[in-house]
This record gives sequence, C-alpha cells and structure tokens, in this order.
Amino acid sequence: MKSSRRQLLQALSLTLAAQAIPQQSLGQTKKRLGLIFPVIDRGVPEEGLTLYGDQIDYVIENLDLKTMTPEGYDAVIANIPEKAEKLAAQNVDAIMVMGTSLTFYQGREFNERLAETVANATGLPTSTMSNGIINGLKAVGGKNIVCATAYNDEVNNRLVRFLGQHDFNVLNIQGLGIEAVEDIFSVTDSQLIGFCADVTNTVSDADAILISCGGLITLDILAPVEARVNIPAVSSTPHGLYEGAKLLGMNPHVAGYGRLISG
Repeated sequence: MKSSRRQLLQALSLTLAAQAIPQQSLGQTKKRLGLIFPVIDRGVPEEGLTLYGDQIDYVIENLDLKTMTPEGYDAVIANIPEKAEKLAAQNVDAIMVMGTSLTFYQGREFNERLAETVANATGLPTSTMSNGIINGLKAVGGKNIVCATAYNDEVNNRLVRFLGQHDFNVLNIQGLGIEAVEDIFSVTDSQLIGFCADVTNTVSDADAILISCGGLITLDILAPVEARVNIPAVSSTPHGLYEGAKLLGMNPHVAGYGRLISG
C-alpha cells in the first residue's frame, strides 16, 4: 500500500530531526522558534528542517482549524494569545503565527494588531506568515503580481484586499477552491507548478508570483516555478520560516530554494 503524502512528509520530518541530533551533541546551541499552526496535527515543518534544522529548534502549538473559510478562522483566532503564552513558557526566542489566510483574512490592521498582541503578551519578537509574504514580495521587487492560492473565491478576495492595503497590484489571482484542510495534502508538486504557470501566463507584465497557503508544500518548487515563469516566487511556509529566521537575528539565506531564500 502506498503511503499518503502526509505520511511521507511526517516520516521525512522525523528523519531530518534525527539527522540534526549529532550537531546538537557537539555543543552547538540552537535558537528556539515558536510556531503557532492553524491545524491541530501539524508537527515540525519539514521545510523548516530542510532550511534551518541545524540552526533552529522548532517548538509547536496548534489551533484546530477545520475549514479555510472566514467562519473557520473566526472559530480559532481567539486562542492564539493562549498558545503564544504556552510557547513563551517553553523558552522560545521568538514566535511566528503561521497560516497565511488566518492572519490576512481581516486585513492589514488586524494582522499588525495580532502580532502586537502576541508580542505584548509574551515579551518576545513576533511576526506572522502574512508578514513573511509581504516582506518577501517587497524584497524581490514585486509590485504587479499574480497569485496562485489554495483558496475559494471569498478568501481570494480578502487576499486581494490585503495585498492592496500594502500597495501591491494583483493582476490575476486563481485558487484551487480548497476549503477542507485535509484536502490540501492531495495537491502534488507537478500540479502546483503547472497551476502557477497557468496563473502567470494570463498576463504579460507580472514581476512576481505569490503562492499562498501554508498547507501547500512549496519549498522544493520555488526554483522550478521561477524557471518556468521567469519571475521571482514567494510562498507561504518557506518565506514565513525565512521571516522567523530573521526574527532570531540569523542569516536566513540557504542556496537552492528560489531567488530570495538563496540570497
């Protein structure tokens, strides 16, 4: 019987975590980054282990998001400060609130207030996945952008509003229409690369592409997407983790994973 995509990713996370243990035994002190994930069963992100597993220990707290809809986000958003305090009690050095749509769905002011609330509650440097994509798009010189997302039309509309509040011009946005969280894991790399190309090919003057949804596994497709569409790509989890590395005062650059992360 073939393993599911999620099972394979969980196995990879365990393998990479085991590989990091010998480095700790040599006396290297790692930074500790707290991550608040929207979904209940999200463990240490395999993308984070690939990028910074020899430099960062990830400490996880989970919400219980059921659907990627405004109603789903409303049901869990109030639990974030409590989760942040639990992370602070575990001696993390900084906190990232993960989940792109979870942090952008009520707009720019809400996202900023959310980060401030967590920082004030814990006394720790704090940012959000939405800040990661905004800062990523700015860093690659994005202004007129296209967006490939996992979302339905309602969430896409909220993303366009959020990006507009940061002075980005969205030339085209298309979503996969996924609402149930578990359905995200059925999306393959080849499907996602082709989808990004389709979204980009509808316009001629885009200067960056945003791949939005923290549930999509995108680290390994950043370079292939950029080669296919010939513009920089920014995506949720990789650039959220990149934002977290910067919060910790680290050099966030790792070769081979798209223009920004490669530096």
